[in-house]
Amino acid sequence: MDTDTAEILEESLGHQFKDPSLLECALTHPSWSLDNDKEGSDNYQRLEFLGDSVLALVLAEKLYHLYPDEREGMMAKARAALAKGSVLAKLAREAGIDQCIRLGASEAQSGGRNLISAQEDACEAVIGALYLDGGLDAARNFLLNAYGDFNEAVKQALANDNPKGRLQEWAQARDPENPPEYRVIEENGPDHQKSFAVVVLVDGSVSGNGVGRSKKEAEENAARSALESLGE
Repeated sequence: MDTDTAEILEESLGHQFKDPSLLECALTHPSWSLDNDKEGSDNYQRLEFLGDSVLALVLAEKLYHLYPDEREGMMAKARAALAKGSVLAKLAREAGIDQCIRLGASEAQSGGRNLISAQEDACEAVIGALYLDGGLDAARNFLLNAYGDFNEAVKQALANDNPKGRLQEWAQARDPENPPEYRVIEENGPDHQKSFAVVVLVDGSVSGNGVGRSKKEAEENAARSALESLGE
């Protein structure tokens, strides 16, 4: 990543890295490491692991203070909704993280930069890098700015938390005999890091598609895609 690109991304993240190699590592997809004969640690997977925990802590802290009268169950549901892959991928795109991911040649040619899973992973890795370079404050500042109006972000995330149920209701209102049908069309990656591609059919026609780390996540993303295409 060249200096100008790094500076633009750092401005978007609200943090200037003391150790630029952390940011570079957070943006390195495993396919790039393989193509360049690098060790397995020279990609974002370890930072992604750390960032996932930092994200959970920042969200839990914010929800705890924002909703002093709410029970644990509601806050846990809100945290899970805000940390979904589709939400993190959106944060990554808005911050410009997706455009900075270093990909292997074949992964880049196949559109890997546009995969929700890759965008989500890079977002979590950047959170981990921010934490290591600037402490919890750096990670917190980026996340709270990225989510924007937090109360509104919670409402929207919870509203989108059950896309399969919403699509089911929409389809049943039109034709109770023809529920949405989900089909796995592609399955990639090793057992510990699977990626699934799913399409959903409504009235016999493909209405949405989605990718995820599990069949459930891919189906949810396909249902979201279908709801958008159906104007719902």
